[in-house]
Amino acid sequence: MAAILIVEDEAEMASGLKDTFEFDGHDISIANNGQTGLEMALANAYNLIILDVMLPEKSGFDVCKELRKNGSKTPIIMLTASKQEIDKVRGLELGADDYITKPFSVRELLARVKAVLRRYPENSGSDLKSVKIGQLEIDFEHYKAKSETANVDLSYKEYEILKFLYQHKNEVVSRDDLLNKVWGYEIYPTSRTVDNFIAKIRKKIEKDPANPEHILTIYGIGYKLLE
Repeated sequence: MAAILIVEDEAEMASGLKDTFEFDGHDISIANNGQTGLEMALANAYNLIILDVMLPEKSGFDVCKELRKNGSKTPIIMLTASKQEIDKVRGLELGADDYITKPFSVRELLARVKAVLRRYPENSGSDLKSVKIGQLEIDFEHYKAKSETANVDLSYKEYEILKFLYQHKNEVVSRDDLLNKVWGYEIYPTSRTVDNFIAKIRKKIEKDPANPEHILTIYGIGYKLLE
């Protein structure tokens, strides 16, 4: 099962894709314009984004460009009605992982989706299932988190930070390691960015964020996650 975001302004097309992928066992979210799609993609963790090129408010090319600029590594399959090779090349150069031209068969799209997900097993969260960190139960496979009383929203980068820390639990993880893993060398913010995200995460997992018990600061180096 994968969490898939479909960014498509044609309601009938979006509904048909949603039904198809849900029947195949996936968890589907839909955005009907480029700006909303961008915001959803940055705020949530998805295994895959299916992105139409011709969208209101912000084109698929611009959405793809902004996602990669912001460090998102989520695989993207772009949809287009254009058969021009230059459009396909442009999408791939902006960071798309695959391209499919309308009209297409459902079987072809499903095959493309499965192929992309196979190429990016690290994005599926399948190496981690449900774990408990502090006050939260985090389902890394389905990108869901909850406390004892309510569901808790985690942004894409918060999910990636927690996943990386959990994979290295009880080890000291440097700020540079987190910057490289979550943001990448080409989009390199300052170490203060990591500190700000850690502060936000602590508010969600720690009983007393000012005196953390689970994400400890190792001064001058980075952080250590204790279960």
